Amino acid sequence: MSATVRNPFQHIVEPLDLKDPKQQFYNLSKLGDPRYDRLPFSIRVLLESAVRNCDEFLVKSSDVESILNWKQTQTQTVEVPFRPARVILQDFTGVPAVVDFAAMRDAVMKLGGDPEKINPVCPADLVIDHSIQVDFNRKSDSLHKNQDLEFDRNRERFQFLKWGSKAFKNMRIIPPGSGIVHQVNLEYLARVVFKQDGLFYPDSLVGTDSHTTMIDGLGVLGWGVGGIEAEAVMLGQPISMVLPEVVGYKLSGKPCKFITSTDIVLTVTKHLRQVGVVGKFVEFFGPGVAQLSIADRATIANMCPEYGATAAFFPVDDVSIQYLKQTGREAEKQAYITKYLKAVAMFRDYTDVAQDPDFTMVVELDLTTVVPCCSGPKRPQDRIAVSNMKTDFEACLGAKHGFKGFQMAPERHNTVVPFHFNGNEYSLSHGSVVIAAITSCTNTSNPSVMLGAGLLAKKAIECGLSVKPYIKTSLSPGSGVVTSYLKESGVMDYLSQLGFEVVGYGCMTCIGNSGPLPVPVVEAITQGDLVAAGILSGNRNFEGRVHPNTRANYLASPPLVIAYAIAGTVKIDFDNEPIAINCDGKAIFLGDIWPTREEIQAVERTFVIPSMFKEVYEKIDKVNERWNALDAPSDKLYTWDPKSTYIKSPPFFDGLTKKLQPPKSIHDAYVLLNLGDSVTTDHISPAGNIARNSSAARHLTNRGLSPRDYNSYGSRRGNDAVMARGTFANIRLFNKFINKQAPQTIYLPTGETLDVFDAADRYQQAGIPLMVLAGKEYGSGSSRDWAAKGPFLLGIKAVVAESYERIHRSNLVGMGVIPLEYLAGDTADSLGLSGRERYTIIMPEKLTPRMIVDVKLDTGKTFQARMRFDTDVELEYFHHGGILNYMIRKMSEN
Repeated sequence: MSATVRNPFQHIVEPLDLKDPKQQFYNLSKLGDPRYDRLPFSIRVLLESAVRNCDEFLVKSSDVESILNWKQTQTQTVEVPFRPARVILQDFTGVPAVVDFAAMRDAVMKLGGDPEKINPVCPADLVIDHSIQVDFNRKSDSLHKNQDLEFDRNRERFQFLKWGSKAFKNMRIIPPGSGIVHQVNLEYLARVVFKQDGLFYPDSLVGTDSHTTMIDGLGVLGWGVGGIEAEAVMLGQPISMVLPEVVGYKLSGKPCKFITSTDIVLTVTKHLRQVGVVGKFVEFFGPGVAQLSIADRATIANMCPEYGATAAFFPVDDVSIQYLKQTGREAEKQAYITKYLKAVAMFRDYTDVAQDPDFTMVVELDLTTVVPCCSGPKRPQDRIAVSNMKTDFEACLGAKHGFKGFQMAPERHNTVVPFHFNGNEYSLSHGSVVIAAITSCTNTSNPSVMLGAGLLAKKAIECGLSVKPYIKTSLSPGSGVVTSYLKESGVMDYLSQLGFEVVGYGCMTCIGNSGPLPVPVVEAITQGDLVAAGILSGNRNFEGRVHPNTRANYLASPPLVIAYAIAGTVKIDFDNEPIAINCDGKAIFLGDIWPTREEIQAVERTFVIPSMFKEVYEKIDKVNERWNALDAPSDKLYTWDPKSTYIKSPPFFDGLTKKLQPPKSIHDAYVLLNLGDSVTTDHISPAGNIARNSSAARHLTNRGLSPRDYNSYGSRRGNDAVMARGTFANIRLFNKFINKQAPQTIYLPTGETLDVFDAADRYQQAGIPLMVLAGKEYGSGSSRDWAAKGPFLLGIKAVVAESYERIHRSNLVGMGVIPLEYLAGDTADSLGLSGRERYTIIMPEKLTPRMIVDVKLDTGKTFQARMRFDTDVELEYFHHGGILNYMIRKMSEN
């Protein structure tokens, strides 16, 4: 807050408890404004932040009025600031953030400023959870072997992060082996209400992972932002956001006894994709919410990016407080959280219709209509009822190449390839399951589905069923608590017998860290050009993400993951076909071994207890001995090692001057890539394995590394030389220039087909600017800042797309890349754009948010596009060449 301006809302500050007058809060009820009681609960959190942080500079009284006037501004674009209470990061996005901070300190010093001004002022937690891979599975020592390999591969990154935890204030590192960031956040880090500096206020956050929204299930407002935007928040800048529409999602009814939370969330995901909630808040209400546990709500909130909303909010109620008790939060905390939220009218009773606020629109789901389902084979929003899986897969097999098609010739639909594995003969065909992974924060945070998987495993073993040994099975819990209750309830042994050993604590298969498949399996898939399947309890199944050799990937509940692993194929009708024939020749059906909700809940009540959470989290800082023993420098400026292939000072700030340079027009740009719809950040900046024939691999080989030391793109996000070469390196990238899937493009001046990086490098050597053409939902998927940093380093000055995913558009702005959007009704096809033209964009002297500009082609044709700088603050960042440049200049001021 400014030292010279008193908060104009100071008069509504009062003690929460008269016995302790020093502990106060801003009592929003004292605003005396009837509009407050009609606001959605999520908007009330934005309002409280604006009131508390009002300094008439970064946050103004007019911003408070805008938020109070939310209902009347639904048809307008109203920009407001938001200062979240904290930031959360995972290591894939956290390492580049710390690299940027270190480089910013160097840049500030070069400009004559104090480098220690580059320091988080907003609390930040970084959970190391993305580095571990499934190299070993099916053996009792798999966990320790995978963790040892993780440390050996990532020692340099971990050492750098440990330096960051010492060099920067207000940054806490949760060591590897502790769990998945969002589950640790839910079970341990979440405050729900902050009690700090003599003030109570709502917990809120932004995170550098799109599934940050999971915490909304506990009534903590949070969402994913680009790593670049998160860095600005950590440095004390509010987020500038357009005041969102809020869709009320009314839940009613009670799910049937065979339904899991995963079935509910996949149903909600498809429904909300159809409704259209991109860029909006979704707030859940109605009596059906009371039927859902916090873990169920968190599962639904976790998948928020898959239905495109910014946040998926469940206001705090009695069930939330019960969860805090179950997870070992102190009674005192539970008491003041309840008291504070009731005092500011943010505590919800879902059965009280009088509490229902106003919404932009309301949509409904009757939980009794939900059926068991999966999603796939290429997108999380493509829900399929389990009863239709067989026919749907068979239809996809022959359908035209696309989100639901593999374009396999009819005569090849019945291809069978025999192979030998461990001395026995097996066979693979289209739809054969080769990866079955219980993984990801979406489901491992939920005891009901994890115990459901355990009970199904128990019944399967008792019926004499097994999983074929060549199927790569794995269990990667989101925290040590999961292992505790699986063991205590007695189901862990059965999971192990089916091959679902604990392989690590972290985001593994879900982010592409699935590790290698057995060589005979890969050879059989390649020989038959098979559409092999992966089945996982994750939240993402985009092309090329899970594993290069699984072209069909399905999201499913943990029990269904086991069911499909036992069946060995997704081409099965569980209603009418047995899941397997046991050793006695008896046909066993899925219904024979499927546990009911009542069975699961009885086990959950007995074995998921507060002491487990306390025991696991009390030792979280000490659990990893190798981390504790790791030496790290303590200098305030980082000493860059020129030999490092993991950590490198990025070139983002080379040549940065104190004086602002005006934005430059783009003249005669070539199109580097001509892309279609739903190009994800996995396509733009993959996180998985580095292919041996890639530009990145050639670079690493030239640095003296062998293929076994390449590691993954995700692990090398601290090195721009690798990441630039990994940009658009996904083998499933479909570029219209070459009309096939490959990480390649046409170098237009000569017509040569080159790797994308090599083509971009040639253009840059010639001083030629570049652009990308794209379709709808460009940049959907993970909140990956390298999906903007990489294109910037390739020399891409602008992207022209039909629409953008929210976080990716923000990241492009943060790097100074212009996001242009075709006007309504226009597409590359309708405008007759081949992508082989050269493009000129003249930047007007006066830029305004969302202004329309002319794009001129060397053919003489001109079309118009909207410049997607949505706010004045984004334009300010663009004028500085990006958000980090803006912060450096600001921190260099005397």
